[in-house]
Amino acid sequence: MPTEIDSLRLDKWLWAARFFKTRNLAQEAIAGGKVHVNDQRVKPGKEVKPGMRLSITKDSLHWDITITALSAQRRPAKDAVLLYEEDPESHAKRQQQIIDEREMRALMPHNGPEHRPNKKERRMIHRFKQDF
Repeated sequence: MPTEIDSLRLDKWLWAARFFKTRNLAQEAIAGGKVHVNDQRVKPGKEVKPGMRLSITKDSLHWDITITALSAQRRPAKDAVLLYEEDPESHAKRQQQIIDEREMRALMPHNGPEHRPNKKERRMIHRFKQDF
């Protein structure tokens, strides 16, 4: 469960809330402008407090959240969800984007072979290439 802390570094909070796998990845995202606090670009050492609004972009997904609690330790995902409250519009938009991407992947043909060639198939490929 969240502990009683007045403030916490942004990169450490993002790591504890399981938005990023490591603090280093969180620092790189913050420095790269992928995380905004109260609509302002910030540094990884920015002290965050409950009530602050965060805007996080990771890969092609986007979260608009409000910090509800602080924790300096990384906890299971069930506990990490208690550290923030997501805007319902942000959640609906992200879920729709996930569905759209899933549908696009299903429609796209897979260009690569289903498997690596076995010994017989490799011999056939070599023979074919030697004939030309």
